[in-house]
Amino acid sequence: ILNQRYDAVEALMTDDRYLDLREHLKAITDIERIVARIGLRSARPRDFARLRDSLARLPELKADCGAPALSYLTQRIASFDELLDVLNRAIIEQPPVLIRDGGVIASGYDAELDELRDLATGATDYLNALEQRERERTGISSLKVGYNKVHGYFIETSKADGDQVPVEYQRRQTLKNAERYIIPELKAHEDKVLTAQAKSLAREKALYDGLYDHCLPFVDGLQQSASAIAELDTLCAFATLAVEQNYCRPALVEQSGLLKLSQARHPVIERLSDEPFIPNDLAMTDKRRLLMITGPNMGGKSTYMRQAALIVILAHMGCFVPAREAEIGFVDRIFTRIGASDDIASGRSTFMVEMTETANILHNATSESLVLMDEIGRGTSTYDGLSLAWSVAEQLASKLDCLTLFATHYFELTELAERLENSCNVHVEAQEHNDHIVFLHTVAEGSANRSFGLQVAKLAGVPNNVIERAKRKLTELEQQPNSPQMEIPLSETTTPEPTVDPLREALEALDLDQMTPMQALMWLNEQRKKH
Repeated sequence: ILNQRYDAVEALMTDDRYLDLREHLKAITDIERIVARIGLRSARPRDFARLRDSLARLPELKADCGAPALSYLTQRIASFDELLDVLNRAIIEQPPVLIRDGGVIASGYDAELDELRDLATGATDYLNALEQRERERTGISSLKVGYNKVHGYFIETSKADGDQVPVEYQRRQTLKNAERYIIPELKAHEDKVLTAQAKSLAREKALYDGLYDHCLPFVDGLQQSASAIAELDTLCAFATLAVEQNYCRPALVEQSGLLKLSQARHPVIERLSDEPFIPNDLAMTDKRRLLMITGPNMGGKSTYMRQAALIVILAHMGCFVPAREAEIGFVDRIFTRIGASDDIASGRSTFMVEMTETANILHNATSESLVLMDEIGRGTSTYDGLSLAWSVAEQLASKLDCLTLFATHYFELTELAERLENSCNVHVEAQEHNDHIVFLHTVAEGSANRSFGLQVAKLAGVPNNVIERAKRKLTELEQQPNSPQMEIPLSETTTPEPTVDPLREALEALDLDQMTPMQALMWLNEQRKKH
């Protein structure tokens, strides 16, 4: 599947085919969401209009997907000529938001609805004729026919013309300067018009409900087409990214435990940073499954680890990756322990959160997992932190055999490269000039010999008197024969296996729910004789 997606991305990049497809995709709405609303019979008039406009773009979209590598997508995009014809005839070009007040169904779609609409809208011509006739008959020049929602249709005259009003006029309302009347003919027309309007709206709502029934047989095909269009949209985004950011096609291998990246970059930081991003290589094989990463703060250790994980994720999505070359083996899961944050709501300290996440990794990681560990053990004492970091790194490399990127400031951990066959050291480079540090952001083989903590503190704006006092204290600590680095015994490369207790194993193997009290007593007697 992934190689199929890589082929599709390459096809989209050829002759900039993705540019034309993006224009078609911009005009296509979220068909899947509209189909869901149709299934629930809650779609609005503009949903039908958007569906109509989207279906009209599908033939052009399929025509521009002519490459063989895209055929697996175009085969899933069906044609909906019948449904498109119904929607073109049924829905006006720009329908209102709701069906409540009508005005959604197009003229010519239903003869009965057109007849009712003509009757309702034709009232204007009739009223104009009635007004002109009554003016001539009564001789009242101020006479006019009007309408409001409270009193309906009425004939209005000024009070000055009140003596000319015919006796058949029935007074409906008296105003300050006018009188309003009704006549039987106007009342009959009002009943006919209002009935026509109500019937027109009821007929339109019935036709609108019928559109749901027209669409329901096409729901499955629409959902499949929407899924294919969504995947095509994603692949177009991948192609755009690959062209604009110079991504390469990764080579996937079936071998697990392999990750080789040449000139790899962080896909987010290189876009956000104003400075040119410094690419780095990464090589993880069966003999390099644990990389112990050392170097100064702000040197780029976390970025180096994160970009490796992001590249693996992108490759397993079917996307090209930010590197010159990439060879990636099978990775089942990615585990991370990066950053420092507490969980006040749950009453967990920073160190507790760190250990909880570490425990999850140690319990669930496999030999096919990629693990990122950033400065494990820094939240507690030096002895405890270093011991835990050593043991965790040893467990990951020796027992779990994961691909592990392990960043640390405990330089003692670099000894693991000499004790474990599948471990090696790398470091991020930095240079010091006139008591100032320059970060090179390049990764080289071997371990770092300094952390440059004081220089980073100075760069952060810590007062000079504090820095000078820290230098003196550092010199004192380094000269002490019982410094923490010299005292911590880390000679053992493997943790002794716990002693197996046969009695405990036998007890744990019992199915107590299936034993009677007598059987339990007999079992205890047998064990007492054995032990």
